[in-house]
Amino acid sequence: MIKNISIDLLVPFENHPFKERSGIEQQELTESIKENGLLEPIIVRSFPAGKYEIISGHRRVEACKELGITSVPTIIEELTKDEAIVQMVDSNIHREHILPSEKAFAYKMKSEALKHQGKTSCQLGTKSRTDEKIAETADDSARQIQRYIRLTYLIPELLKLVDEERIAFTPGVELSYLSEYEQQMLLEQIEFTDATPSLSQAQRLRKFSKDGNFFVDTVFAVLNEEKPNQKEQVRISADKLRDILPRGMDKQKTEDFIIKACEHYRKYLIRQRERER
Repeated sequence: MIKNISIDLLVPFENHPFKERSGIEQQELTESIKENGLLEPIIVRSFPAGKYEIISGHRRVEACKELGITSVPTIIEELTKDEAIVQMVDSNIHREHILPSEKAFAYKMKSEALKHQGKTSCQLGTKSRTDEKIAETADDSARQIQRYIRLTYLIPELLKLVDEERIAFTPGVELSYLSEYEQQMLLEQIEFTDATPSLSQAQRLRKFSKDGNFFVDTVFAVLNEEKPNQKEQVRISADKLRDILPRGMDKQKTEDFIIKACEHYRKYLIRQRERER
C-alpha cells in the first residue's frame, strides 16, 4: 500500500555504499520530478523514533528536497536488516554510473547479509556460494565480484585513486593484499614520485610483501621504472615560476615561454664554455 510520508521522517540507509551526486544526472532527475511529479514511490522500512529508512530512492528524495516537496509517496516494507541490505543493493547496482568503490562495498554488504541469512553453501548443503548468488542478479561474474570485494581492503586514499582511474582496477586488486602499513608506505611513494603501479608492478609489490621484502627503497625503485609508452616528465611548482613568468599567460604560452627560456639558457652555456677554452 502506498502512503504519503513527511520527507523529514526519511533517513538514508545506514552505510549506504552509493554516493549521492550533484551532476547532470541529478539535475535531470530533479527537472523530471518538477515537470512530471514523483512517478515511483520510495521504498522504505520502519526505523526507530518513528522514522523510516530509505531502501530505494535516495536520489529521488534529494531531488524532492531540492524542489521543496514536503511529503512523498512511499511503500513501507517489513524487512530485517539483512533483507533490506539485499534489496537496497539490488535496486541500486544497475545504475548507469557506479564507481569501483561503490560496487565493492555494495557487493561486500550483500555478501555478508546473505551469510547472515544462512544462505551459505554449508548450511544449504549445496555448492552455491554467496558470490555466485550475487552474480545471479548482477552484471558481474562471481570471480569479478570477488575482485570487487577485495578493493574494500584498500586504504581510502588508494581506493580513491582507483575511483579516479589513476590506479587501474586489476592493479588495485593486487595492492589490496598489502598490509595497511605497506599501503600507507606505497601511498607516500606514489605522492613522492607522482607515479602509480602498473599491473606487473603491483604483482611484484604483492610478492615483495608476501616474501617480507617490502621496503621503502624497493617501492621507490619499482615506481621509478619507466613504463612502456611512458615519457619522463618534469614538474615545476607554479609558485616557483610566479615571479619569473609574465602575468596573464595561458597554459600554452607559459609552456612556449619556458621552452624558449631553456633554449636561450642552453645557448648561453655553450657560449660560456667556448670562452673558457
